[in-house]
Amino acid sequence: MKVWILRHGEAEGHARTDAERNLTEHGCAEVLRSAAQLMGQPLSAIIASPYVRAQQTAQLVREVLGFEPEVRTVPWLTPEGNPLQVLDKLDTDDNVLLVSHQPLVGNLISFLQHGHQRQPQPMHTASLAELEGDFPLAGLMSLVSVKKP
Repeated sequence: MKVWILRHGEAEGHARTDAERNLTEHGCAEVLRSAAQLMGQPLSAIIASPYVRAQQTAQLVREVLGFEPEVRTVPWLTPEGNPLQVLDKLDTDDNVLLVSHQPLVGNLISFLQHGHQRQPQPMHTASLAELEGDFPLAGLMSLVSVKKP
């Protein structure tokens, strides 16, 4: 099983709420470069935070890949999400792309690799992490790569 974790692209600095911040032009370009890294990968699902910048990121990836299923929007991928809750929700998905935010993405990668969150993985905007393992369990997945756009 593989899990790809993509941080959203660069977003505008201000909006009415944090959840409403849009990707910048630069952020869209970053996402397109990261999406190219997923070409040919056996994705079964794209799951994204409900925040606008994550939704825009997920849709750009979906379009670049020609991925037919709709993006699944879930409330547990927001910036302050809990990695344990994310793992509970992943048990039925193989080869999934998660589109989310810091600090969740860094904490989740650390949790999947080490079984704790004491050393969060640094993730720049539109960075793409690839992890693999038999099951999405804390401490049992290996970090294959982290690619910056």
